[in-house]
Amino acid sequence: MIITKTREEIELMRESALVVSKTLGMLASELKPGVTTKQLDKIAEEFIRDHGAIPGFLGLYGCPSTLLTSVNEAVVHGLPTDKPLEEGDIVAIDCGAIKNEFYGDHAYTFKIGEVTPEIEQLLKITKESLYKGIEAFKIGNRVGDVGYAIQKYTEDAGYGVVRELVGHGLGKKLHEAPEMPNYGRRGRGKKFVEGMVVAIEPMINMGTHKIEQLKDGWTIITADKKPSAHFEHDVALVDGKPEILSTFKYIYQALGIESDEEDAFRQEALTI
Repeated sequence: MIITKTREEIELMRESALVVSKTLGMLASELKPGVTTKQLDKIAEEFIRDHGAIPGFLGLYGCPSTLLTSVNEAVVHGLPTDKPLEEGDIVAIDCGAIKNEFYGDHAYTFKIGEVTPEIEQLLKITKESLYKGIEAFKIGNRVGDVGYAIQKYTEDAGYGVVRELVGHGLGKKLHEAPEMPNYGRRGRGKKFVEGMVVAIEPMINMGTHKIEQLKDGWTIITADKKPSAHFEHDVALVDGKPEILSTFKYIYQALGIESDEEDAFRQEALTI
């Protein structure tokens, strides 16, 4: 069952999402060759608690960490390790936080120094596909419309769309109905209704869409060991249109990037 949210609850969820946004922005300033993902995990937990929230992943389903850090061929659910990040790596950082009893949950794939043009293109197309999916999250559409938009955009560029892992509804539980696949057929699936909040999160591989799980029971990697990218936003359906509750602007501020990609999906001014 889809659990819709009131305007007041959506504003509380915005606060939760922004804790995660600020955490990712803080981490953007720390990412460089030689840093370990375990170091990032420690400072992320401290940062979230210092901002009046609690880590959303830590302990959930037995998760041992605040962050899920997926490096290179890791798609999602990578556990933090003591292995230093290297020049040319990419790392998808997925983070959750609970504030006001609601979850915030989103992700960004970061570059460590300079990466190859092929990886740059993978990151570009994957992030653009996130906004293609968000555009389709509106009254009159269904789950399949979002999946179709993401799938068409990324497969037309020659990439593989992971099938087994999906986005999801979001609220007082991390995973609520409906599931939000990154593939689908237009006009199929659950109908979108006012007050829905979902996490839309393309997981796109440079090669095959097929995946494998490592022996740690968490980390998912591409079957062909080629790189994968992951971007995620929390989005509410307000007045029949998508409104992004999370933001990448803290990341861009830290990295010196100018972007207006979120402006079309924000009905209220966001103070940074």
